[in-house]
Amino acid sequence: MLRYYTRVCNFYYGNHSKKLVNQKKSIPLNGIKEISFDQIEIITRNSKKKIFINQIKYLPKLIRKKINYDLKKIKSKKKNFSNLDFKKIPNILGVLNLTPDSFSDGGKFNSKKKGINHAVHLINSGANLIDVGGESTRPGSKMIRENLEWQRINKILKLLLKKKIPISLDTRKSKIMSKGINLGVKLINDVSGLDFDSETLNVLKKYKIPFVIQHSQGVPENMQKNPKYKNELLDIYDFFEKKIKLLRSKGIKHDKIILDPGIGFGKNLKHNMSLIRNISIFHSLGFPILVGNSRKRFIKELSGKNDSKFRNGGTIASSIYLMMQGVQILRIHDVNETIQGIKIFKNIINS
Repeated sequence: MLRYYTRVCNFYYGNHSKKLVNQKKSIPLNGIKEISFDQIEIITRNSKKKIFINQIKYLPKLIRKKINYDLKKIKSKKKNFSNLDFKKIPNILGVLNLTPDSFSDGGKFNSKKKGINHAVHLINSGANLIDVGGESTRPGSKMIRENLEWQRINKILKLLLKKKIPISLDTRKSKIMSKGINLGVKLINDVSGLDFDSETLNVLKKYKIPFVIQHSQGVPENMQKNPKYKNELLDIYDFFEKKIKLLRSKGIKHDKIILDPGIGFGKNLKHNMSLIRNISIFHSLGFPILVGNSRKRFIKELSGKNDSKFRNGGTIASSIYLMMQGVQILRIHDVNETIQGIKIFKNIINS
């Protein structure tokens, strides 16, 4: 049976969006008038077709039913959790790597004083949440022992939580998750798509904590060795759909779930660009979207000789594009600069 997917597109932002929504010419994303759309793309494994929303009523009954079902989820308001405010787009997840070997800032913040100061700086710059990790998952990295990972993050986690700084815990290991949850972290961010540790689902069920499902093909050691998909966009969409069904079958019923397509995790430049360009397809799954675009390799591959170590320009440009596609959360290293870019863009577009 032919499978249909709904991607909302042709977005409007700011005051112009609000005007169109009030005139009933566009549909607000998640009930937010500041961002709306007036077209959808109907996608199958072998076709694509864009139509305006006022043409949906002319579609065959079965297709129309599927699209209206998707639109209901796309239009639904998101409830806030984990210090994230879904009435505004985007939220910022600031990055704190307490590792000696992360791809862009390994060893830079892994002392207690530097780590604390950087987290405070990220929050003061406007981050909603700080994503703390003690194990590098960059391409080619190897797994480290659980006790070493905990040793790297334990003291800094405690001090940050004592300062009431909201924390997301970036880990693949269920015992690290349990320890972090008991300390007071607000979100679990598992880059393995909850597949690395067989006990992870039990921990998530027990504590009912919000979490991120990230798509990753392979493991960090081998994920960039010739990654392949039949259709990266639809394959990853199907992955999320199957994972949500599995979670429900295991008794995880809450909706405090975030979806991350995993830019750079088992994807080449073509895959990454397809995901970023068409990111709005994931709105029809009904959960907030997180994208880790910050300092990623695709920026170097696209900018060529203009690439710099920190890839700040490419991060800001892609962040603004993702915001314009309704992405609710961006995982960012350079929080101050990215928020500055977003503020300037919003002021220009609303003037």
